[in-house]
Amino acid sequence: MNYTINKENMFYKTAIAVFVLLITFGNFSCKKIDDVQSTRLATEETNWKTLEDAKANLLSIYGLLRSATVADNAHWLMGDLRQGDFTITNRADLKAIVNGQLNASYPVINRITNWRPYYAAINAASLFIERSKEIQALDPRYTKINNDVDVAQARMLRAFAYFYMTRIWGDVPLLTSSHDGEFVKLGRSPQQKVLAFATNELLAAAKVVPFRYGGTDPIMPGLYYGGNWPSWNGIIFTRLSAYILLAHIAAWQGNYIDAANYSKFVLDNQSTQYFVDGANPLDYIDMNALTENQNNYSPFAYKRANLMVGFPFEAGNGLGTANGHLEQLTLAEPFIPKSRPEMFVSKDTILKAFTNPFDLRFSVDPVKGLYRTNYFYGVESELPIFNKVKVIYPSNTSGNVTLFSSSMVFSRMEEITLLRAEALAVLGLKDDALNALNRACLLRGISFSTSTPDLIAAIFQERRRELMGEGWRWYDIIRYNRIKNPQRVFTTKNGTAMTFKQFEAAGGIYWPVSQDVINANSSITQNPYWQ
Repeated sequence: MNYTINKENMFYKTAIAVFVLLITFGNFSCKKIDDVQSTRLATEETNWKTLEDAKANLLSIYGLLRSATVADNAHWLMGDLRQGDFTITNRADLKAIVNGQLNASYPVINRITNWRPYYAAINAASLFIERSKEIQALDPRYTKINNDVDVAQARMLRAFAYFYMTRIWGDVPLLTSSHDGEFVKLGRSPQQKVLAFATNELLAAAKVVPFRYGGTDPIMPGLYYGGNWPSWNGIIFTRLSAYILLAHIAAWQGNYIDAANYSKFVLDNQSTQYFVDGANPLDYIDMNALTENQNNYSPFAYKRANLMVGFPFEAGNGLGTANGHLEQLTLAEPFIPKSRPEMFVSKDTILKAFTNPFDLRFSVDPVKGLYRTNYFYGVESELPIFNKVKVIYPSNTSGNVTLFSSSMVFSRMEEITLLRAEALAVLGLKDDALNALNRACLLRGISFSTSTPDLIAAIFQERRRELMGEGWRWYDIIRYNRIKNPQRVFTTKNGTAMTFKQFEAAGGIYWPVSQDVINANSSITQNPYWQ
C-alpha cells in the first residue's frame, strides 16, 4: 500500500467541490425518496476504473452524509432545541421547534424533515459496495484488502445513516441496494428491522476496518491512498467508530448489556490511537483543549483523532462554510460581526445546569473573581454568548460573511465514556458506572462519590453539561425517560397531557416526514402523532 497518488486528481477535486456546494447551500429539493439520483462523479464508461475513482467515490459518501446531517444546521436544530437549553432570540422557525410545533410551515423545517439527502448517501454507499470490486481487475494498485476496507467503510456509513434517521423519524424505508432510476416505491420498514440491519452491517464491518489508517496498524499496514495516519485521523471511520455506533444503537434499543460491552471495547482499545504514527493522541482532554483548541487537541477544530465519529470541515482544504455549524446560530460580537445570536443559553438555565462551584466549564474563577468563559461569554448580559464551539475561518473576518470550520462531532472519548456509565448504571453496576462517570468528568474539575443519591440522573445531568451544543439533548431526554420516568407528563401539540410512555407510543418523540416526501410517494405515511 506504499504508493503515491496525485491529490489534484479530477475526481478528488470534484468530490470536494460537491461537498462544499451541498453544505453551503443546504437547500435540498425532493421529488420522491425512491428517486435517488446517481452519485457518480463521472460517466458510466469512465467510472469504476482506477484507484483514484475508488477514493473519490468513497469520500463522496462521507461528503453526502455530512451534508445530510448538517445542512440547515439540522444536527443541532433536531438534537438541541426540543426541550433543550437554548432560548431563541427572534427566529420564528426556531421557536416553533423549541415549542414542539414540528409541522409548522417554515422552509427550514420543511427541508430538514425531508429525508432524501440521507438516501442519496445510502445510495452512494450501496453503489460503492456493488461496483468498487470491478476496479481490482483494472488497476493493480487497488488491492483486495484496500477494497475490503473501503467496502466496510461504506457499510458503516450506510448503517450510521439508518441509525441517524430512525432517531428522527422512527420507521423509515430500508433500501439495501442501489437504484439509479425508477423502481417500486417502498413504504416504511419497522424501526427495529432497520436497526437490526444496521447492527449486522456494523458487526461485519468491524471485523475488517483497522484501528487506524496509513501507519503501523497490523490489520492494514502502510500508507492508505498515499496518506499516513495524521492525514486520515478524524476523517474516516475506524474500528472504534464501528463499536461506538453499535453501543449507541444498543442503548437506543434499551439493550444495555450490549451497550456496555461495545463501549468497553472502545475504552479497552483506546491505546491503539495513543501517540501512534505521529498523530495527536486519542485521550480525555482538559477544558482549554476542548474549547480553546490548546495544543490543537479540540475535536471541534479541523480533524483530530478524538473526533471518533463525526465529520470535519478542514479549512486548509477549502471546506470552511457559512452553513452547517453551530456557530452560525450561537455566536455574535465580539466573535463575529453580528449583533445578536439566533439562540443562546439564558443565565437562569446556566445556573441551574452548572451547580458545582469547581466546574471548569462554568463557575467563578477564584483567582480572577470572574465567571469562566470557556462555555459562555458575557453571562452578566441579557444574551450570554454560547462560545464553547468557535472555530472561525479566517480568524479575521470582514463584512457580513463569516466562514466556520468546526467539525460535526457525534462522539468523542468523553461522550462514549458517559454512555458506558449510563449502561453500567442501568445494569446495576454502580461502582463501575461511578468510575466511568468520574473518568469522563475528571478534567472538568468535578467528581461524584458513592453517596450520589441518583447515579443515573447524575450521569444524564453530566451529559447535559459536557455535551451541550453537540446535538444530544433531545435523544438523551428520550433515553432518560425510558429508563427513569415513563410517567412524566408531556404537553402535546394540541395542548393536552400525555405520559412519556403514551407520548412515545403515539410517535411524539419523532419528527413528521416532509409533505414533499409523502406527496411524491403514496407508500409513505405520516407519523401517527403528526397526522
